[in-house]
Amino acid sequence: MKTAIVTDSTAYIPKEIREKHNIHMIPLSVIFGAETYAEEVEISSEQFFAEMREKQELPTTSQPSVGMFVELFEDLAKEYDAVISIHLSSGISGTFNGAVTASEMVDTIKVYPFDSEISCMIQGFYALEAADMANEGKTPDEIMSRLNEMKQSMRAYFMVDDLTNLQRGGRLSGAQALIGSILQVKPILHFEEKLITPFEKIRTKKKALNRVYELFHEDASLVVPMRAVVIHANRPEEIEIIKRDLEAKYPHVEFMTSYFGPVVGTHLGEGAIGLGWYKK
Repeated sequence: MKTAIVTDSTAYIPKEIREKHNIHMIPLSVIFGAETYAEEVEISSEQFFAEMREKQELPTTSQPSVGMFVELFEDLAKEYDAVISIHLSSGISGTFNGAVTASEMVDTIKVYPFDSEISCMIQGFYALEAADMANEGKTPDEIMSRLNEMKQSMRAYFMVDDLTNLQRGGRLSGAQALIGSILQVKPILHFEEKLITPFEKIRTKKKALNRVYELFHEDASLVVPMRAVVIHANRPEEIEIIKRDLEAKYPHVEFMTSYFGPVVGTHLGEGAIGLGWYKK
């Protein structure tokens, strides 16, 4: 059986890595006024943050249409027997549900939708693992079983550097954002029950990042093989330093770097940094 792997753009897997692992991507979009851009296709992360600095209004985002999913699945049916479609958390987007609806409309190929319950490159870890297993000839059921096993150890924490986007997007009241700015509060967010929720509010960026490192150490200190990713919103030099420091401390962990693209960056804002990991 030949199985195709699909994910959406919010996994933020670089194009060269997607092509290497034969991962198919369906994009979400970011909308500035009358202009709509498919992320990872028509607008890069760097272009997005440059555009954000020039605009007064926060952009909006949109998920792929069911028709886009149907078209992709029918196209894959020409070459594959099954599709595993891995998407960002259904608690923050209707993308996963769109894949489910499309799977019920296509009868030329069996589709297995998977709710990652998370986003960004941590979601991408599921796609990479699934692609490796598909290339080894594993069945869809075997791959889905492994993805659910991975979910048990998957962790991710995000430090928001600037509260402006959370406030402008309606995630914080004006008073809360003002107090956060005065007190230098850097909220740590995580996914809980498929939603992005506050984990802790910490004063100063340095303390917030140190707290994230502490959380990572709780798992990494067990010295079992792990895979981790450091994620940034337009701070590439900073996360390279973080990655090197972590690699020196945890040689048993395979580290990657990634980025918050336009859709997720709309809400987290420039300067956000995340760390995600799972046990291999």
